[in-house]
Amino acid sequence: MKKSLIYIGSAVIVLAAGFLIYKSVTKTKQTVSIETAKVEKGTISNTVTATGTLEAVKTVEVGTQVSGVIEKLFVDYNSQVKKGQLLAQLDETPLIAQLEQSKASVDQAEAQVKYQKATYERYKALLAKKLIAQSDFDLAEFNYNNALGSLNNAKSMYDKNKINLSYARIYSPIDGTVLDRAVEVGQTVAASFNTPTLFTIANDLTQMRVEAKVDEADIGQLTAGQRVEFTVDAFPLKKFNGEVTEIRLQPVTTNNVVTYTVVIGAPNPDNILKPGMTANATFFVTERKDILLVSAKATRFTPDPEALAAYMPPMGPDGAQAAELPAPPTGVGALPAGNAGNDSIHTVWIKESNGRIHPQKVTVGVTDEINFEVVNGLNAGDEVVTSITTTGAQTTKGKTSTSFFKPPGSEKRTATTNTQRGGPPQ
Repeated sequence: MKKSLIYIGSAVIVLAAGFLIYKSVTKTKQTVSIETAKVEKGTISNTVTATGTLEAVKTVEVGTQVSGVIEKLFVDYNSQVKKGQLLAQLDETPLIAQLEQSKASVDQAEAQVKYQKATYERYKALLAKKLIAQSDFDLAEFNYNNALGSLNNAKSMYDKNKINLSYARIYSPIDGTVLDRAVEVGQTVAASFNTPTLFTIANDLTQMRVEAKVDEADIGQLTAGQRVEFTVDAFPLKKFNGEVTEIRLQPVTTNNVVTYTVVIGAPNPDNILKPGMTANATFFVTERKDILLVSAKATRFTPDPEALAAYMPPMGPDGAQAAELPAPPTGVGALPAGNAGNDSIHTVWIKESNGRIHPQKVTVGVTDEINFEVVNGLNAGDEVVTSITTTGAQTTKGKTSTSFFKPPGSEKRTATTNTQRGGPPQ
């Protein structure tokens, strides 16, 4: 038992000595790496996306105000028409009959007026001579006025039937292209309760519009005149340009989602866009081109004091160590005194040509969360620090020496060997 305690104590002593020797022959080397980004010119844009449907700027549905049978059609799908051009004609036979009937009623009414007028004049002369009673004259006057009313009524019916006859011929109200033809020759159209649509005509397909549905969360960022780019499934690699022309105030609620209709003017000089196509629109809410950009990561960077102290700048031209680095500014965001709470002022760290880095106050403008616009404080080509990384490694000086540790029992084995050789025990 006593020997075991001796062995354990010896082992602890040897291990402690080995640890001290290991620490004395090792050294930790630190490597500091620095990442930078250049200040360059570019574009910042913030966008809102939405989908919509392409439509013609002006679309007219052409119908008929009278019932009848389609007798002739003069245009078809995609026909180019001019204002006043004849599109279709109804069977005029029943309308002509109604017109002739109303003309006969007018003739009868005129004859009745002529007769009643003569009676009225005659009774008027007799009343003046007091040869008839007043009641007889009043009746003659009533019959005459009644005949005049009947004549006016007959003339109104005649005019109405004459207009209806003109409605049997359907003319184009605008210049444009026939998008839809809803009738065939021989088809009966009834205009008793509503006006049936015969043709749909688009005014000018070289000027289209997109009616996009914009979410209520994004509608506040849109204004008239903003630039828009959109694509259609028929030409997925081609981008079309447009402009916001109208933001409608009437909300549209679908499945508890509120959207607003935004009208986009879309020139179509090549006539490759078709009505009804689905457009995927991108609204450029903020767009700045050819401006100095600094990485947003650089504006958020604050060096760790230990990492900054471990960073060793390259040697100067004369072989001497470069000047000592400045201490980092304190406070969140490393803002200089007096700039707290000013979101347009940030501090970035600039890397110089000799490897030194120093803080620089910068005024920024718009951002797309990746880059900031540089208002002042930086120049094109400046390198700004985005991160400093410190890595460490332990290396051993020289070769490992022979271990001083002897396993327990080795002395016993040595003594036994010497005894067998005839020498005294060790």
